[in-house]
Amino acid sequence: MAPPLGDIAHLGHVELLTPDLDRSLWFFTAILGLTENGRSGGSVHLRTSDDYEHHSLTLTAHSTSGIRRTALRTSSEEALQRRVEELENTGRAGRWVEDEPGIGPLYVTTDPDGHEVALYWRSEWYEAPDDLKPGLKNQSQAKPGHGVGVRRLDHVNFLASDVAANAAFTREVLGARATEQIVLDTGKVAAQWLTFTNKSYDVVYTEDWTGSQGRPP
Repeated sequence: MAPPLGDIAHLGHVELLTPDLDRSLWFFTAILGLTENGRSGGSVHLRTSDDYEHHSLTLTAHSTSGIRRTALRTSSEEALQRRVEELENTGRAGRWVEDEPGIGPLYVTTDPDGHEVALYWRSEWYEAPDDLKPGLKNQSQAKPGHGVGVRRLDHVNFLASDVAANAAFTREVLGARATEQIVLDTGKVAAQWLTFTNKSYDVVYTEDWTGSQGRPP
């Protein structure tokens, strides 16, 4: 049975790996206009200007580049427990962690290709410092006066060795629905766009021509 629509409220945040933390931090802050909101270990937590949570993006020093974790916020504590139960029932049991500031606990699992996916409900409401206080009450912070000024994280595009299997997991276990896809003449699904809400899409799976799984790492 398909899970209830609406158990996943939105794409929460993404952790990116980088072999050059300083240059990546410069790019995301000076060029894209994200705001730093704390550090932990070898990671820097960044915010887009329209996000109400602690961070939208985490940069983590690593030997290679890529997406380590994609976090999805549920619509309630009950919705989180439903998705965890479904993951365990379908053989994709994960683990509970509390390793990110401002959110948690997170239930971390993987999709069929090995990409790390985390589900959570509890979230700290961002309080802007005086220099970033917004002029309007419905804004979380003022838009930075430099760079692109990215407002929010929109979607994530994964490379996958088996698009159909990963898309089916996202639909049948997490509760997404497909909005469009590319089907080759052979009948193979080469790409599929999926959404959890009324957006056009939150997650995309496209075929990895190398045949690799869950890269990187």
